[in-house]
This record gives sequence, C-alpha cells and structure tokens, in this order.
Amino acid sequence: MRSLICAALAAASALAVAAPVSTASAKEYKYCLQGKRWGYPGNCQFSTYQQCMVTASGTVDYCDINPRYAARERERYR
Repeated sequence: MRSLICAALAAASALAVAAPVSTASAKEYKYCLQGKRWGYPGNCQFSTYQQCMVTASGTVDYCDINPRYAARERERYR
C-alpha cells in the first residue's frame, strides 16, 4: 500500500513539474528560422529578428515572421 501511495505522489510531482514546461513552449514567438531543414513555419523560437539571424548565420536558412504570430496580430487589430 505504501509503495502505491509513493508511486501516485511521484506521478503527481512529475505532472506538476511538466505542466509549466508545456505552457512555455506554447508561446508564439515573433520570428521563425526557415529553410529546407526547418520547413514551414520552421523553428519559431526567436523573440527578435537579430536572434534569428545569428542562428541562421553561415547556413542557407533565413528568418521570417511567424505566421501564427502574424495571424494573432491581425485578429487583434480587427
């Protein structure tokens, strides 16, 4: 019985720790790294254009606005 309670507490702790991580990854950043390796919309984890360009430096990738971010901004101004 004690091991069952410990297992339940361990599972609850793991879920509590994992929840903030999943909500953080749901944030829509403004810029995406795009190219053959990344596809569309690409690697969208950049807050600034400069961050994206530094990551793209030396590759054939390029940076563009995140289409999901742009759509959200259009909705906001309607």
